[in-house]
Amino acid sequence: MASMDTDEQSVVLSSSATSGLSLSLHPLPILNISEHLTRLKLQTKSTVPFVLGALLGTQNGREVEIVNSFELATEIGRDDIVDHGFLIQRRDQYKQVFPSLEFIGWYTVASTVTSRHIALHEQFTGYCSTPLLLVLQCSTSSSSTTDVTGQALPFRAYEPSVEIRERRTRSVFIEVPFKVETGEAERIAVDWTAKGGGGSTSLESHLHTQQAAVKMLHERILVLVQYVANAIAGQVPKDHSVLRSLSALIASLPASENNAFREEFNTEYEDVKLTAFLSVLTQSTNTLNNLVDKHLIMSGGMRDERPLIAGPRRRVGRPGGMPGDWSAHA
Repeated sequence: MASMDTDEQSVVLSSSATSGLSLSLHPLPILNISEHLTRLKLQTKSTVPFVLGALLGTQNGREVEIVNSFELATEIGRDDIVDHGFLIQRRDQYKQVFPSLEFIGWYTVASTVTSRHIALHEQFTGYCSTPLLLVLQCSTSSSSTTDVTGQALPFRAYEPSVEIRERRTRSVFIEVPFKVETGEAERIAVDWTAKGGGGSTSLESHLHTQQAAVKMLHERILVLVQYVANAIAGQVPKDHSVLRSLSALIASLPASENNAFREEFNTEYEDVKLTAFLSVLTQSTNTLNNLVDKHLIMSGGMRDERPLIAGPRRRVGRPGGMPGDWSAHA
């Protein structure tokens, strides 16, 4: 078992082995992989689902760009065997829309690279001579890449290689540093997505920002509460400097649980709800007004197009008299 663990750890060569590959990662595959992982977590109810996908991009010598990605399927009941028919079909579909993009590698989600990834990697060598591996590491918060932008991303890229040890060869990976590269269109798209999409207003964007800030504050407060509870229970050692800082922070907070604060809060809350209601009511009235205007325009057009019915004019006289003998009835 110890030798097996050592072999698992040595799948990736040490940091002394460097790669001469120049790798650029675009925002679209980052978003695709993150969305793929999040969706599988919700579908499978698993914290670490099995994620597998293909990477598309361009390669010019030792310069590689990862531009796009798509999901891959495996054989039914076998996560270690790639569905090659699905891969070829999807690759050809992308090739029709993006003829300049080629299959350059695959991606997955894992804390560390193991021999299982070596076995999966060998199944992609028929589509590319040296396919790359992009790993999303959810359990780690730092990256060994030297790029400032890439250090905030939990991604690691690997290039396949062959190691000769004791006159035997085996497949291994060499970590490749990468940089995030964006074009003008990608910057606009990422900024548009960060602001909530085209249907959002400045108010909605502001509220989303406030919601994210409140959520982060709540999570940090829970961490502090858990630390204090563990310290009281004796599960963690007490750090008096931290406890004094917490005490000073709590003492600096204004007293918010009183009748005046609650009354003012309820008043502002009702004002905000009333403003939102008036906004929706105004928008509905405007929509109804536009509908009435269109109805009037269509009704007026139908009256203008109605044909005039021509016929003989009739004279009306009294009964018993000759039509047109007006003097006799005067």
